[in-house]
Amino acid sequence: MKPVRTRVILITVLIIISLFSIVPSIYPNTPSWWKAAIGNAEMHLGLDLQGGLYLIEKVETNKAINDKLYKDYSDIAVFAGSKGFNKNNLVYNKNYLLVKGKLLKNNSLLMKFISKRHPSLKLVKNKIIFKKSAVVLFKKEAVSGALEVMRNRIDQFGLINPNIARQGKNTIVLELPGVKNVKQAVSLIGKTARLTFQLVNYKHSLKKVSAGKLPKGYEILYHTTYNKYTHKTTKIPYLINKTVLMSGANISSANVQINQYNQPIVAISFNSKGTKEFADITTKYTGKRLAIILDHNVNSAPVIEEPITGGSATISGNFTMAKANDLAIALRSGALPAPVKILQDETIGPTLGADSIHDGIVAAIVGLILVVGFMVFYYKLSGLIADFALIENILFLMAALALFGATLTLPGIAGIILTIGMAVDANVLIFERIREELRENKPIPIAIENGYNKAFFTILDSHVTALITAAVLFYFGSGPVKGFAITLSLGIIINLFTSLVGTKVIFDIIANKKKLEKLSI
Repeated sequence: MKPVRTRVILITVLIIISLFSIVPSIYPNTPSWWKAAIGNAEMHLGLDLQGGLYLIEKVETNKAINDKLYKDYSDIAVFAGSKGFNKNNLVYNKNYLLVKGKLLKNNSLLMKFISKRHPSLKLVKNKIIFKKSAVVLFKKEAVSGALEVMRNRIDQFGLINPNIARQGKNTIVLELPGVKNVKQAVSLIGKTARLTFQLVNYKHSLKKVSAGKLPKGYEILYHTTYNKYTHKTTKIPYLINKTVLMSGANISSANVQINQYNQPIVAISFNSKGTKEFADITTKYTGKRLAIILDHNVNSAPVIEEPITGGSATISGNFTMAKANDLAIALRSGALPAPVKILQDETIGPTLGADSIHDGIVAAIVGLILVVGFMVFYYKLSGLIADFALIENILFLMAALALFGATLTLPGIAGIILTIGMAVDANVLIFERIREELRENKPIPIAIENGYNKAFFTILDSHVTALITAAVLFYFGSGPVKGFAITLSLGIIINLFTSLVGTKVIFDIIANKKKLEKLSI
């Protein structure tokens, strides 16, 4: 009886722990000490159960390639100019750099510089292009970078258990359960937040430029303001040098502050590298006008009155507090390496989620009643023992999901229902083996022991193969598929314990009765 007592104590302790773990997920007003005792672990509802936002976004990787080429062009152009070549000898195109004149004739000097500073480029005839391997790498990095930036932004947005995954070559799938302000979420996730510092040019007349005489290497960008009282939008044009003196890549912090006019602004600080870079720029271009550009919009264009060595700057723009907060989050998480385009935007309402929960629970209860009823009808008292193991299985499974902080989805509920069927399947195999032993007139204790021993490897094989399938689903799947795989995997592992240990301990207690002459099976 000693081994039986040990197993009874183990199962009792597990049941108590399971009940203790499940309560915070069911009862929202659970005391804080209770939640702290289980590490604040709690089961969460997925997008399909509590509603939220489902997005599929495409990363425009070609734009990332074009931006990279222009940065390289600026560097090569400076080098060519330093060697006395005419700036017209190098022409930028979206897909290549055209090399002309003396620069092409003396290409050995150019190639030496490119191989040292820009190894991803190559010269083919009279064009500088990216190597194919570099294009593949840059596109891959653009998607990976966008994925990481989105994940950082969503983390700061305060969402619980979002799912962000790459799909295909350049698309990203986002499942954001519990989103209340959909418009704000879409805006924040898709905001490029590319911050650059570029010089303003006043040597050329904007009137002439507007007439179509745009100087080479320049573009017209606008500072846009909106008057909330008159509801008028004003656009002030600036002639901007395309050369990026500094980007926002070295921002260490971005926070919302209130200025002297009681308006929210975003204060940014640079890391040590950014501080030095900003100090060098403001020293070199003292007296010039420096444009602070956010996503191709001129935020401000102040005159550099003196070198700025403190490593900080401010961004103002008639912000609301909400917009200033979103901008600070976007800047802290970094700029998207390439613009993103929304391919699918689907809002799932909480009503649909409530209906899904109701239908899932009804299906689980109906399945449970049918299975319990069948086992009692067909296997009598032994069927009741199997039903005890089944309820034990569901209890342990829900506790495991809560302790792991898992997200329950509709497919996850389907996994639980499937587990119900698998839970009794193992007991059916055991009971049939016990019946065979009893037909051979073997004593009840021996029949029970042999029944479990003979069914053990069959049960183990079926559960291991199912577990492998669940592992494959988890590895290659995403979102709801992973939810199904998690519940199925946990259900399989727990089922092995409840069917081979949970029921066996009850049979051992029954078999130890000295006057037991017949087993109800």
